[in-house]
Amino acid sequence: MFFNRIKTKSSQKFLNTVLKSRSKEFNSGKIQSVGIIFDYSNFQNYDFFKRMFTDLGVSINRLRFIAMIDSEKTLPNSWDAFYSKENFDWLGHCKNVEVNEFVNSPFDLLISYYKPNAYELNIVTAMSKACLKVGLSSKDKRLHDLIVDIDPNDIYTFKIELIKYLKTLNKI
Repeated sequence: MFFNRIKTKSSQKFLNTVLKSRSKEFNSGKIQSVGIIFDYSNFQNYDFFKRMFTDLGVSINRLRFIAMIDSEKTLPNSWDAFYSKENFDWLGHCKNVEVNEFVNSPFDLLISYYKPNAYELNIVTAMSKACLKVGLSSKDKRLHDLIVDIDPNDIYTFKIELIKYLKTLNKI
């Protein structure tokens, strides 16, 4: 109990440090690469994002997915990257190589497609080197540049809203 409280406090402090150090430079170029992070227990529709971005002209090999799973023991059969809460130390740092590769990739667009506000999802979003970050969760407004506040199961409304805002920003 006491250890969990210390872990939560130190993790939150690390998240605040990462968010304060974030560069707010706007890249006016078109979207060429996309990273997508989601909670695997709540959303698993990879094909929706693949179709949407290939229709928008993004190459399929420039899409990258990473999902948080409940436990390493329940690792799904998939070619995409996964991580779990077990991959974080008590200071909030991630020890997973796939997460480190994902956050260091300079995506033109990062989509944080999750609604439950979880530290493990938020820190990966915060650490990402993406130019434009779009998310569903509005708990911490510092995480995203654009927030589309909808239910994660309402994928078609998300698609319409995302395309509308990307056109407004001249990204597609």
